[in-house]
Amino acid sequence: MASLTLRLPDGTSRTVQLIKRITTVGRSADNDVVIADPSVPPSALHLQLAGDACNVVALDADFFFNGRKRNEAVLRPGDVLGVGGAELLLQLHEAKAPAAKSGFSAEALAAFRQLHAFSERLLGDYEIEQVLENLMDAAIEVTNADKGFLILLEGNELRVKVARNVARQNIEDAIERVSDSIVAKVVRSKKPIIVSDALHDTEFNSAASVVNLKLCSVMCAPLMERGNLFGLIYVGNDKVVNLFEEHSLELLTIFAAQASLLLRNALLVNELKLDNRELRKRLDESRYGEILGACAAMKDVYRKIDKIAGTDISVLVTGETGTGKEMLARELHRRSARRAGPFVAINCGAIPENLLESELFGHVKGAFTGAVATRLGRFQAASGGTLFLDEIGEMPVHLQVKILRALQERMVSKVGDNRAEAVDIRVVAATNKNLEEEIRKGAFREDLYYRLNVVNLHLPPLRERGDDVVALARYFLGIAAREFGARTRGFTPGATIAMKKYGWPGNVRELENRVKKAVVLADKALVSAEDLELRPENLEPIMPLQQAKEEFQKRYINEVLERNGGNRTKTAKDLGVDPRTIFRHLEAERQSDDGGEED
Repeated sequence: MASLTLRLPDGTSRTVQLIKRITTVGRSADNDVVIADPSVPPSALHLQLAGDACNVVALDADFFFNGRKRNEAVLRPGDVLGVGGAELLLQLHEAKAPAAKSGFSAEALAAFRQLHAFSERLLGDYEIEQVLENLMDAAIEVTNADKGFLILLEGNELRVKVARNVARQNIEDAIERVSDSIVAKVVRSKKPIIVSDALHDTEFNSAASVVNLKLCSVMCAPLMERGNLFGLIYVGNDKVVNLFEEHSLELLTIFAAQASLLLRNALLVNELKLDNRELRKRLDESRYGEILGACAAMKDVYRKIDKIAGTDISVLVTGETGTGKEMLARELHRRSARRAGPFVAINCGAIPENLLESELFGHVKGAFTGAVATRLGRFQAASGGTLFLDEIGEMPVHLQVKILRALQERMVSKVGDNRAEAVDIRVVAATNKNLEEEIRKGAFREDLYYRLNVVNLHLPPLRERGDDVVALARYFLGIAAREFGARTRGFTPGATIAMKKYGWPGNVRELENRVKKAVVLADKALVSAEDLELRPENLEPIMPLQQAKEEFQKRYINEVLERNGGNRTKTAKDLGVDPRTIFRHLEAERQSDDGGEED
């Protein structure tokens, strides 16, 4: 093994083993040989081993070779290389046996050091291109190669991702410098191979790629994960004096085996970074204030909010349970001129009927048993802001009269008090019921309905929002992972498909709860369909095509009827069908509502 003796002006000296193919010399601390002399450039020299000599190339300033100023030279034992006030001497000697306790050769230890340095880089904020280049530079140094190629399997094709030379520079036209026949054998066998002298090798000397490339010496090792090949490390030497030997293949094999795990981790980290960037981009694009959603129906809701937010017009928010009606009401308030005022919410279905009037309008002391003090109601508390009446369809009819009067007159009276108080509020109501049907049943006042439903904002169910379900799930996963300190980072492809297929009867609220539970209980970095408890039996069954057509036809006729205010003749004309088709449809609907019984 060769070494370099450094003699300093103060008479001290030290010896550096030349393990690496290229040794850097300079004042900077990241050099292999550091000369702490202000007259020495940060990067002064590159020394490249070549048999029993060493090629020296000046980088930033000339050096003295046996007393003469030069910018390049061939250094042999006995020659003196002057850099600043220091002298460098090349020595050739037998490699010392490693310490008995280590059990590794110096070359093997160098390989492990390179792998350790590579793994540390993964912990830093490095781009994947930089990480892969560092890996190839390490492989070239460990094997004393002239060049190296990192080849990864993408789909069914092998692609050269990194091509580097011994000077740590990228190689152009990389794919044209790799032997197809050697790569093909490693892919088939999944075992490393060495071709010490390719032009004289009986197996490869007739291969077109070997002949055309005039290859001297090549090694190629597979990168494996759980028995599956996902890439290759391919290194080569162009000089006869540097032909690879069997111990070089052993080093490359060790290096590739350990690098496989590190490389898969690096690729996974990069994939997660890209996913996070894409997720942040999609979230920014689909976010409307605190609301997430980019489907056509949600965008239509956003457009309406933009138009009505600056007015005091009454709004009725409709949609199934768990679709986020209160969040929509809050966003409407935040975008209104009343945003500096209070946002007061009351769930009309969650408060006992005998207490609801007091909750809405307040009461005076002694108005009823337990009224020990005068108390403001939600109407007074919301003055100057927005009052959100959730589940308005659950309100008792006798209270609906008082609500209507309060909305008309903007005046309210506490329970037990005859004095009226003025309130300055905007009312946003919400319901998961069909209020028109409730009016027909006599359970809801028609005049109150029209007072509340000046503008209707309908929130679609989650099952009709397409890719919104995935964006929302990732958003909830990020929040839950931070809250519980979990290691989960995303969803498996199977989980994504299952989420899109599931009907989500509980809508966004159910999705949030399932994701939160999965984050806590999942054992892996990616949440699966099983973690979300979305097994095949839980998914919506596939409907026969004829049934799907009939269901769509029913919904579509109802939508057109509603648009035409229930006018059957106009609906039939718009749809281009016989009016009897509409009558038959309505009769079938009526019988379905009556449980199939005739009147």
